[in-house]
Amino acid sequence: MADLFSVTAPLMLRCRDGRQWVMAERFPHPEGLLFFELFWETGHAGSGIHVIPGPIKGEGPWKVGDCVVTVLGCQGTNPELASAYANWQAQRQAEGAHYPQREDVVSLAREHGALV
Repeated sequence: MADLFSVTAPLMLRCRDGRQWVMAERFPHPEGLLFFELFWETGHAGSGIHVIPGPIKGEGPWKVGDCVVTVLGCQGTNPELASAYANWQAQRQAEGAHYPQREDVVSLAREHGALV
């Protein structure tokens, strides 16, 4: 497929312990993968910013530590996450001006150790 950080399709992260997220933003990190979960910009879901430790392997699907990254909704899987992504997209479209500018997102990622 492609490099994890160049794919434009929505990606989900599923970990061995059962946790799963849709990644709103993703960046390389010295420990592995730094990602922002959906609605991170509202501050409602914990910090909304996470680091998954481990080397990033593969070309899609990708493996990061004990987690696997795949394209969201591939072949009709994960309808709950697909619905959450659709809701997030709708909110972003409705409130477009309120989503941080790209340079602010990158700056925040750097504050959390991202290699960008």
